[in-house]
Amino acid sequence: MSFKVYIPARYASTRLPGKPLMDIAGKPLIQHVHERAVESGAAAVVIATDDTRIRDCAASFDAVVCMTSSRHLSGTDRIAEAVSALKEDDHTIVVNVQGDEPGIPPELIQQVADLLEENPDDEMATACAPITEASVLFDPNVVKVVFDGRGHALYFSRAPIPWDRDSFKSSCREGLSTVSGYYRHIGIYAYRVGFLRRFSSLPPCPLEQIESLEQLRALYYGNRVTVTIAEVSPETGVDTPADLERVRALFLQYRH
Repeated sequence: MSFKVYIPARYASTRLPGKPLMDIAGKPLIQHVHERAVESGAAAVVIATDDTRIRDCAASFDAVVCMTSSRHLSGTDRIAEAVSALKEDDHTIVVNVQGDEPGIPPELIQQVADLLEENPDDEMATACAPITEASVLFDPNVVKVVFDGRGHALYFSRAPIPWDRDSFKSSCREGLSTVSGYYRHIGIYAYRVGFLRRFSSLPPCPLEQIESLEQLRALYYGNRVTVTIAEVSPETGVDTPADLERVRALFLQYRH
């Protein structure tokens, strides 16, 4: 099947400004993301950005770049502008690979694209991975997802969901170190261009604003999001200086 990858990238990150350009093992972070996307077998890879510094960096490794508005609040909205500017067909499947995921497995990009292709009645596809550590489950920076028996997302949250009424009592949580049956959401999405255009025209919903999770907009307006468990699970992305140092250490380890 054919699909394209769009990578939204902005310079003005709140917690780590300029992170797309930060060095990891001799290359800017955004180049690592681009290379993983190319390795997925995508028919095209486009970096969507509002910053000329990112554009110039991407040009140095021959990436296709689409300049977008600086007003976008989410990567999905940025990609929606880019696909319109590049006149993508409504039926084209686009995978949103976030610009701060230098270790995203190419196999996962392909897996999410295939999932949407296999489910023509669903509007979006995304991925998750098991959570086994209690500290991860209760971390609000890790987004959790619950889904129904057919694999459709029921809710995404920064809170630990589902809530175990008995095990999560304050008296029990102190000694809790491992968990099972929980999933962290991996921030990768596949959608058809026609849906993406409709989605970006919808106003942000209250749930999205409370949790700061754009995928809740899809659920709020009645769209179906199908979820797959990642066959190859990625490391978490780069959001903070500590994340950057951790990823740098991992890449150096891979090189030796």
